Amino acid sequence: MLQIHNNLSKRKEPFKPIDPADVRMYVCGMTVYDMCHIGHARVMVVFDVVYRYLCEVFGSDHVTYVRNITDIDDKIIQRARENDEGIDSLTGRYIDEMNRDAEALGVLHPNQEPRATGHMQQIIDMIGTLVDKGYAYAADNGDVYYDVSRFEHYGRLSGKHIEDLRAGERIAVDEAKQDPLDFVLWKAAKADEPAWDSPWGKGRPGWHIECSAMSTHCLGHHFDIHGGGLDLQFPHHENEIAQSEAATGETFVNVWMHNGFVRVDEEKMSKSLGNFFTIRDVLQQYAPEVLRYFILSSHYRSPLNYSDQHLDNAKAALTTLYTALRGFDDVAPAISGDTSYVERFRAAMDDDFNTPEAQVILFELAHEINKQTDPAAARQAVATLKYLGALLGLLEQSPEAFLQGESAGEGPDSAAIEALIQQRTEARANKDWAESDRIRDLLREQGVILEDGPGGTTWRRV
Repeated sequence: MLQIHNNLSKRKEPFKPIDPADVRMYVCGMTVYDMCHIGHARVMVVFDVVYRYLCEVFGSDHVTYVRNITDIDDKIIQRARENDEGIDSLTGRYIDEMNRDAEALGVLHPNQEPRATGHMQQIIDMIGTLVDKGYAYAADNGDVYYDVSRFEHYGRLSGKHIEDLRAGERIAVDEAKQDPLDFVLWKAAKADEPAWDSPWGKGRPGWHIECSAMSTHCLGHHFDIHGGGLDLQFPHHENEIAQSEAATGETFVNVWMHNGFVRVDEEKMSKSLGNFFTIRDVLQQYAPEVLRYFILSSHYRSPLNYSDQHLDNAKAALTTLYTALRGFDDVAPAISGDTSYVERFRAAMDDDFNTPEAQVILFELAHEINKQTDPAAARQAVATLKYLGALLGLLEQSPEAFLQGESAGEGPDSAAIEALIQQRTEARANKDWAESDRIRDLLREQGVILEDGPGGTTWRRV
């Protein structure tokens, strides 16, 4: 049985969906004001694998995956001002860039991708319900705040106590909230900012209420899984629970999942430290599948330490797997032959999505392919390797496309390599071994490895 570490209970629990025919998951997506960074890549890839595996277990027709887009926010407004650009233009541009990154990384499209600005009525309605129930209040400055003291279980997700939180908080001079822990649901309109009509006057929503309104609108008041980065556990997800359960009177989410932080050479990734990388930065040096493999080589709850060495290791690992698949393009992904590999792969994934252990099974299958003398058994192992790889979003290219992919550096293009191989073949036919060796060494210096076999010469990039 699938077990998931639930951050609400702080332990692994058997996953029992509310309705196995309708498994529902919501993940906090991107705030679209800049290019996506490696932290965003981890969220996208981790929950893409969770989604793929839920579909494997329950059937793709029985899983609904919602990942939102925050397209109105303080940072968005500030960046639009800096660029002297309209907010719709800014967010539309970065949504397109986000989708380009996600597609490159092999991330499947969520079933729904709601935008905050498209759910303004649901947001206003939820705030109105909270005000009517006495969980929120309109302040003198036109803002509406959530009254944290009214929610009995505040702090349950993060393990924080209200008294400790209150001791470390102060109310800013220009705020009208009654308690330092109260948080804004509706912000009164300011000059030159986007604004919507509401019972409390023109304004725009706070960030936390957006996710509560979108998730409950798309998935119902009570659903199975809510995910996101560990940085969102407090206060964002804590506030979502308080808002949603107060508004609906129902349990909000059964299982809370959070992926760990990204670190760079053992330090937290930060623009201020100068160790900040966008996805596009990394893809200038490494193939997208290398980045995806690297992300999955650490358990999703552990810190992910980014370094060139780790990405080089991921590239070498994928090269090994794709090399085993070479010559089997006609074999379709399937569970075939020895099912013990599939059983062990599923055991790893059932153990809180243990992708590093699942990757080990892929290597064992590659070893099985390489040592097989029975062509039929080799083809069965290939089919299983492709099938299991696809559950991780890996090994879905042709081997040649990966192994001979265009160099991210200054290496020769494929046509130039093929021309040199042809020259080397002619030299070998003329027994001009010196010329043959010269071409081989020249290509090696340029990051191209030649492999001579009974069927001729194949090549791959280092």
